[in-house]
Amino acid sequence: MSQASLFFFLAVLIAFVVGFLAGRIVRHLAVRRERSDAVKRSQSVILGSVYEKILPFLPGFPYAPKDMVFIGKGFDYLVLDGLSMGCLKKVVFLEVKSGSSKMNANEREVRSAISDRRVTFEEYRADLPNFRAQ
Repeated sequence: MSQASLFFFLAVLIAFVVGFLAGRIVRHLAVRRERSDAVKRSQSVILGSVYEKILPFLPGFPYAPKDMVFIGKGFDYLVLDGLSMGCLKKVVFLEVKSGSSKMNANEREVRSAISDRRVTFEEYRADLPNFRAQ
């Protein structure tokens, strides 16, 4: 094997090793960045969840905690404002947000249905043949 061929082979081998190591470093940094972002997002979700549970008990909140029913899907609370005092003033579909969070598609759909007045009250009676309340 000539000296030029040997030099070329070593140069290719060194380039391969350097490229491989550089790729590993870049990938490691990317994974580290992604994990850090995932932890931050997770902390935000947990903090938001805790916040929406304690919000009714904080000073200055406009509704009585007794008037609130936690739903959690589509919107956070159904507020029957004044019902605990015996005088229902209004019904509120309440979505709790904190920081820069935005409504998701389901929450926007609920808001749209309410805005378009596609809201009804229904009664369903379960009159089963062999069922007697005792």
